[in-house]
Amino acid sequence: MRVSAVVVVVLAILTNTASHAEGKRMDWIVIGNDGRSFALESTGQAFAPRGFNYDRDYKMRLIEDYWDAEWPTVEHDFAEMKKLGANVVRVHLQFGKFMQSPDKSRAKALDRLERLVELAESLEIYLDLTGLACYRKSDVPAWYDRLSEQARWRAQAVFWEAVSARCANHPGVFCYDLMNEPVVPAGRNKPGAWLGPAFAGFCYVQYIALDQQDRSRPKVARDWLRAMTAAVRKHDDRHLITVGLVDWSLPRPGLTSGFVPKTVAREVDFLCAHIYPESGKIPQALETLKGFCVGKPVVIEETFPMHCSIPELRQFLTGSDEYAAGWMGFYWGKTLEQYRRSDPLPDAVMAGWLELFEKEAKQSGPDKKP
Repeated sequence: MRVSAVVVVVLAILTNTASHAEGKRMDWIVIGNDGRSFALESTGQAFAPRGFNYDRDYKMRLIEDYWDAEWPTVEHDFAEMKKLGANVVRVHLQFGKFMQSPDKSRAKALDRLERLVELAESLEIYLDLTGLACYRKSDVPAWYDRLSEQARWRAQAVFWEAVSARCANHPGVFCYDLMNEPVVPAGRNKPGAWLGPAFAGFCYVQYIALDQQDRSRPKVARDWLRAMTAAVRKHDDRHLITVGLVDWSLPRPGLTSGFVPKTVAREVDFLCAHIYPESGKIPQALETLKGFCVGKPVVIEETFPMHCSIPELRQFLTGSDEYAAGWMGFYWGKTLEQYRRSDPLPDAVMAGWLELFEKEAKQSGPDKKP
């Protein structure tokens, strides 16, 4: 009888724990009924993404540089972003850290990614998983740059198959962002010139082809998007898919990326625009944002007071409410208090940005646009 009683108690505890865990399980994010917003799947409650790009830390390290040896740092940073009011964090996954050959992924990196997803879920933060990054040239495998266009696409598809298979059952993944700022060349690049110019030491722009050949640039973009989306959907037919677009993706005179929003929108679930307003040109920035509104939700996936003042950025964010379903800035591993105690001008700008984010986050609940 005593053994049976113990068994009953243990089972009761386990049942209660399981029920509690199930109750805390995050809801899946879906496209809202209006086609321009997001919602929680089970309730239909509106969801407005607002958060941070956790693309590097203040030491200029990428997350794969320290997430093995310094996991507490990652935990601390995520807790700080949650404290500031973030409900989405965008992480940038380096291709070379996840792929050991064109057809084989690294299990250890995938294990660490799944642990990151679980950490985010424990804090009720959703992840924007941006992949195929080649931000630091020294981390790009030599064999990767030697691949032909089609072979490179196949290797990229293997990456997305591996990531989506590992994350398919995690509701804490907000979306898969297929690539940060992809570009189709207008003409022909030099052999191996897959990356755009470096900015602050990192190559954020990446070409998906080296030779346009006789194809239209939007067609190349469409074919690549279809190949990557098909790779994701082999294992995951539930999570949202997007791609991060530079503001010069609009079909305007001058520099363009080839990823025309109307073409892209047919291949993804929503659009992501990267817009850094310029001082004195807030209306122009809002007009650019409007150009991405082509029938799908739009998220300002990157913005920051890089070229404007904090008040002007706030003006841009307020005006974006008409067009965007949410927005994300940057967090680089220092707390707001640390920035406030620091003297350099860049730290003062960062402090002003985090103060603005915190204020806006408190004023807008998760069911409202920022």
